[in-house]
Amino acid sequence: MKVCFMGLGYIGLPTAIIAAKHGIQITGVDINPQIVEMTNTGHLHIVEPGLEDMLQEVVKAGTFHASVTPELSDAYLIVVPTPFKGNHEPDVSCVEAATRAVLPLLKEGDLYVIESTSPVGTTERMAAIIFVERPELRDKIYIAYCPERLLPGNAIYELVHNDRVIGGLNVESTEKAIDFYSRFVQGTLHKTNTRTAEMCKLTENSSRDVQIAFANELSIICDKAGVNVWELINLANKHPRVNVLKPGCGVGGHCITVDPYFITSDFPAESKLIADAREINNYKSFWCAERVKNAILEFELKSCRNPCVAMMGLAFKPNIDDLRESPAKYITTKIKQSCNNTSILVVEPNVKEHEEFQLTDYLEAYERADIVVLLTAHTQFKELPWREDKVILDFCGIFKK
Repeated sequence: MKVCFMGLGYIGLPTAIIAAKHGIQITGVDINPQIVEMTNTGHLHIVEPGLEDMLQEVVKAGTFHASVTPELSDAYLIVVPTPFKGNHEPDVSCVEAATRAVLPLLKEGDLYVIESTSPVGTTERMAAIIFVERPELRDKIYIAYCPERLLPGNAIYELVHNDRVIGGLNVESTEKAIDFYSRFVQGTLHKTNTRTAEMCKLTENSSRDVQIAFANELSIICDKAGVNVWELINLANKHPRVNVLKPGCGVGGHCITVDPYFITSDFPAESKLIADAREINNYKSFWCAERVKNAILEFELKSCRNPCVAMMGLAFKPNIDDLRESPAKYITTKIKQSCNNTSILVVEPNVKEHEEFQLTDYLEAYERADIVVLLTAHTQFKELPWREDKVILDFCGIFKK
């Protein structure tokens, strides 16, 4: 079986490699020639434990290669970004572009699957494009939607063991897609239709956004009330039916920060709680930035000099290099822009270099800083000792203070 993966990002590349590992002949397509070249030499352009060794194995075995253009295959998976526009409206232009790119290659019996997170009805809209351009393929190909469920940093395990939801345009398409995914997924494959599968993905991430918003709002309340939010949550979670999540400096990544807008954009009157959660999580990042600014001002007034500030972490979650929609990056940018006379040390141990920030080793930054701002709970940071001689703003629960 030959399969063409359109998109070699944080989801497409791991999925393609896992499929190739299970004996499927894979062509991975990306519009970035540097990513294609790097991938074909057996090197990752993302950080994912254990995946580079697997990539080298499938490249050497000849079951995987990357290309800038799609190749004739039996199945085509669309795994490209779906960002939102400036007004928080979904942008599915990449999905459409990838679909149009494979249009000339489609033939009777082929499988076409969208994995990209998409607004409800996207699969039907792409099917309409296909059948307008290739009317002879109507009822001759299989079309389905299967949202990814992947935690960066644990991709190898989750791609194989997580359950998947698969919604076909018709029953035959669902079965065809299940036949494909069953080749490398050991989790249960749940059958549904395209609209339910699309809404399922949006629901999963919107639910998490609401739960995180509660924790973030609670942390702001506790700060004002003089209560240790970490101790409070630990005690509240002793209740058998309570599971409050941990607060942070906001919400990041290309899923939770984006997917709820796909619902609020199409259903503005009905999605009040989802919209409020988005506002709360966005506000938490602003609140953290203001707290840092106030700490800098207090230090200047007390010490009569400008402090050295260490901004610890840029990634949106621990132990990865993914900075997409990262609240830590937002906060760091705000501090650098508003505190021109302050020495700012930026730390991100999972990134070698950054076009916007000059990066500093985390041990050096912690030693030099007067004010330490903990934004991302990387494993390295958890080894740092508490220092009474420093002002420590712990937004991610390293010290639980």
